[in-house]
Amino acid sequence: MNKPTIAFETLGCKLNFAETSAIARSISVARRVPFDGPADVYAINTCTVTANAEKKLREMIRQVKRRRPAAKVIAFGCFAQRDAEAVAAIPGVDLVLGLNEKFRMNQHILPLLRGETGGIIEGDDAEQLGFLPAFSSGDRTRSFLKIQDGCDYPCTYCIIPTARGKGRNPALESIVEQARELARQGVKEIILTGVNIGTFKDEHQGKTRNFFDLIRALDAVEGIERYRISSIEPNLLTDEIIHFTLGESRSFLPHFHIPLQSGSNTVLGMMRRRYRRELHWQRVEQIKALRPDAGVGVDVIVGFPGETDELFRETYAFLKELPFTYLHVFPYSDRPGTPASRTKDKVSGAVKKERSRLLRELSARKHALFVQEQLDGVRPVLFENDIREGRIYGWTDNYIRVSVPYAPELPGSIRRVRLLEQTAYGAAGKIIEG
Repeated sequence: MNKPTIAFETLGCKLNFAETSAIARSISVARRVPFDGPADVYAINTCTVTANAEKKLREMIRQVKRRRPAAKVIAFGCFAQRDAEAVAAIPGVDLVLGLNEKFRMNQHILPLLRGETGGIIEGDDAEQLGFLPAFSSGDRTRSFLKIQDGCDYPCTYCIIPTARGKGRNPALESIVEQARELARQGVKEIILTGVNIGTFKDEHQGKTRNFFDLIRALDAVEGIERYRISSIEPNLLTDEIIHFTLGESRSFLPHFHIPLQSGSNTVLGMMRRRYRRELHWQRVEQIKALRPDAGVGVDVIVGFPGETDELFRETYAFLKELPFTYLHVFPYSDRPGTPASRTKDKVSGAVKKERSRLLRELSARKHALFVQEQLDGVRPVLFENDIREGRIYGWTDNYIRVSVPYAPELPGSIRRVRLLEQTAYGAAGKIIEG
């Protein structure tokens, strides 16, 4: 008898991608197939950070049911944990699994197909969640490695502490062993992921080991050629982390992603962020002083309740001078249950859209200037299985997307590439031999 088929899709962050991959590897009772084709079961890892992510979930389920009306749909992840009843009420959803229960998905598939189970299986609530390890795998080029989960920060706009629980992580040795396993699988680059990875803390033999201790231990793992830090709060990005990654490290790349959320100290206060813009500026300036070629990404939320035109202009002026290389711009989205959702002075959708446009245009100009500064230089590029119209794509160490003419030996390899021409996505280049 042939195994039933299951297809996975992920909404949201890199942490979700790592967990989806880990869950998919655990499935033994069904055979994995692509999500855009026919399957007996469709499993969707949900996101609750924005209303748009929830809208995408509904659209995805409608498409699945049009394509395969008899298929079963499993929803799991953050939205499923935060509001299981709302997810279960979406037409087409057959089974909702909570955050820990999703890692036991294998035992639910056959009963679901036989019609013996359905509805909501929440498992532990967010306060009782343990740490469940995860890493992504696939093309053996890059892997997202989960090193931390949950968050203790009380940001007024964020629902993640409710959905994922308190901050927690495994022992340092556990993460190092997973990195060794990825090295054995031939992975070239690891992206360290979590909800708030800079809060990593491990008690060992009467001593507290922190995120800096972790990255030093990972740097010594043979076989992993590149590490990226997915995102780290400016108040947790210490001098020693910056100096180690940019100077002493063997394998950490000159690329940081540092959330800002607002360039106005007034708005940062309303958000209950644990820093002010001066600290963010200091961190970026420090990085650029050590490595002018380092890539620096920044998260910004526009339209937070109470963000007036004047306060937005503060953010724009701050970012105009900040030497970042790209922005991730998020229009503020009300999350029920958060303090910000209960405040007045909401910003209209039209204003949020216009402010997002202005910041995205600024980001495009800054990124184009950054790429232009790199032209005619040579950078190491890790090529992925991303091949289109005779060209293969990859990423430089400082996070510029690059393409060169395709050759069959390139996927999964790191090559020295001279950046020759600016493009809409980054740069076109030429491999430099030797």
